[in-house]
Amino acid sequence: MANQVTYDVERKIVAILQVLKDSPEPVGASLIARKLKDSGIEINERTIRGHLRILDERGLTRLVSRRQGRQVTQSGLHELGNALVGDRLGSTVTRIEMLICQTSFEPEKRTGEVPVNISFFPADSFERALDVMTGICRAGVCGSELASIARAGEKLGNVKVPPGKVGVATLSNIAVSAVLIRAGIPLDFRFGGLLQVRNRDYVRFVDLIEYTGSSINPYEVFIASKMTAVNDISRTGEGKILAGFSELPALARPRVETLIKVLEAMGINSVVKLGRVSERLCETTVASGKFGMVLTDGLNLPAAVAETGIEVENHAGHSIMDFTQMRPLSKN
Repeated sequence: MANQVTYDVERKIVAILQVLKDSPEPVGASLIARKLKDSGIEINERTIRGHLRILDERGLTRLVSRRQGRQVTQSGLHELGNALVGDRLGSTVTRIEMLICQTSFEPEKRTGEVPVNISFFPADSFERALDVMTGICRAGVCGSELASIARAGEKLGNVKVPPGKVGVATLSNIAVSAVLIRAGIPLDFRFGGLLQVRNRDYVRFVDLIEYTGSSINPYEVFIASKMTAVNDISRTGEGKILAGFSELPALARPRVETLIKVLEAMGINSVVKLGRVSERLCETTVASGKFGMVLTDGLNLPAAVAETGIEVENHAGHSIMDFTQMRPLSKN
């Protein structure tokens, strides 16, 4: 029993550290409690304050001020990277499911909240970064050029842009999955990967990370590892972009095709390939009675910027925001 109690406490501490890690600004106990509740973890503010005092003593967090709250330290990030690895496996799928539950987007009305990626750029490099991203949009490489830009101190959804940075919210391909699921169409999230493009055709996945076996979003890994070649596609028609792969039941195909057309009419062009039932798609096997779907992601825009050497901090599928706040990047 004592071991179980210790384990439960450690899980709660790891969850608190994760909230602090995901926030670009200091966070207080009340906001931590709300974010944990959204994740299905019920901890009252008083208990959280007690855990925070322990984390302070261990050097894993630091109090910025009583008004602003706390930040995670480098030691805290290291601890988070090593703690309870078994519990964190599959957390990417959990994160996707949470965002889908929070999505209220209604395509027919063009209203509601959609899942977005958040990227931060150095303010003094942003004009150059914006030129790169708009060029990628003109080349038709990204799944959607819908985005929202915010300066330091402003917010993208519930995320405040830190000093010295410019924030850009790009549309996550989770938005498409959310629309399909809300329409009663089940999805099997398979993996995120690098999709090879040849003669502007989507050929095959050359690298992939399964969602169920990863605690880190695959797109963040590929960008940080400098494995994308988005700019090459706009120049030569060949390269590698970020894309996800899902499976859907055969009977849902007509309804899926209809919904995709509705989304495309409003500038959401994330779905680039639909396979045939029970047949391989982009050299990927598909279960019997299902068909594959390949979706590109808005993070291809900051990925192209990172390829040029500009520093970019990316958070895939990080938040939700009002769809009406998003517009073509060239019009922001």
